[in-house]
Amino acid sequence: MGCGLSRQKDTGGGGPRRRPGSVGDVVVFLPGLRVPRSVDFSQALAGRLGKGVVERLSSLRARVVDMAMQESAAALKPKRRAAARHGSSTANLLQALEDYLPVLLGLVKEGRELRHSVQFVWANQEDNAEETAMADAWYEVLSVLHLMAMVCLLQANTLLLPRSYGDGYAPRVSEESRRATVDVFLKASGYLDCAIRQVLPQITSELRRQLPIDLAEGNLKALSLQALGQGVDMQLGLAIDSPKATLAVKRRLACEMVKYWYQIQESIPELPVCDGWGKKHLLFVKWKYVEAKAAAYYFHGLILDEGNTEKSHGMAVAALQASEEFLKESKRASEAFHATPPTSRSPTPFGTAKYMLDKIPKDASSKVKINQDLYTQERVIGTPPPLPDFALALKPDDYDLPPLDPLWNKEDGRQ
Repeated sequence: MGCGLSRQKDTGGGGPRRRPGSVGDVVVFLPGLRVPRSVDFSQALAGRLGKGVVERLSSLRARVVDMAMQESAAALKPKRRAAARHGSSTANLLQALEDYLPVLLGLVKEGRELRHSVQFVWANQEDNAEETAMADAWYEVLSVLHLMAMVCLLQANTLLLPRSYGDGYAPRVSEESRRATVDVFLKASGYLDCAIRQVLPQITSELRRQLPIDLAEGNLKALSLQALGQGVDMQLGLAIDSPKATLAVKRRLACEMVKYWYQIQESIPELPVCDGWGKKHLLFVKWKYVEAKAAAYYFHGLILDEGNTEKSHGMAVAALQASEEFLKESKRASEAFHATPPTSRSPTPFGTAKYMLDKIPKDASSKVKINQDLYTQERVIGTPPPLPDFALALKPDDYDLPPLDPLWNKEDGRQ
């Protein structure tokens, strides 16, 4: 029971998997949306559950299928939609998934022996197999949580696209939107953390090996950490804009960002790179890792430059020069990411990225010149000093699987 089946060709009702040629403006990466295929609960659960529960399961899941297919299809149309309308559609999909989950969990309740009664089918995005089918309700729960997280990342990307406010200024990303995305990132990370803590342990090691790469533990962990890393990026951008935030605070946030992206590199599994999202995913991680290093070395250099010794000034220059090199590397990585299919566009830089582009080249060259005037060039230039190590402050939202829908209490009474 519960065996997995991966199919290279799609035989479900949703049509063959389509790869988008372009996905438009991308600030937040997500590897597409895994879409559920239709299932027939009434046939699979005939005689085993009351009609009310079966109809509720069927209607809730059909709603999810329909809305997920619409959202996934929208990714094939790279023209930017009105942010308000897009935000509304993703919020509706997230609500549909949240409504479905408490009813779905009744299938995995101990003693019901319903866990392996229905074969659930989902279309993949990063795996070589176009879809994966498993007769295991925990696979369905895992897929739902993953989709909930991806919808949050989609919401975050929409919030971080420049908007016009009708005030005569150029389109921009507001401070309110940046603050709101931090909460959205934490929510996405919380869903994935729950999947790792509460769902994966319920699936046998044999079945876990048959899960698509989209749902591999390393990929779930990497995406959860990505949400946290991008949340810190927003915090750093807000700190940069705040006259009250000290250099020490900015350096700590930038160093935490480096640590998150390092952990992501360590967690992410070996993704297929010949087709689809895998190569783009890896390039995004590389880009953000070196971008974070540019910011961390920049603020580290500024703090070291506050020292009064030749040694501290020398280390400051080395750090700022490293920052400049990482900034150049991040530009190349960004270009490679956006050029890799499905192609994407980089919207106007804001927050941390804009500040780094404006400040690093100017400050690095000026500090080098000042210190070369004070000391010999040979004494100034050296290996960049190590970055300080800070504990990671941003954590996933505390999210646990919801309690069963009360409908199951009536079912228990019926039985």
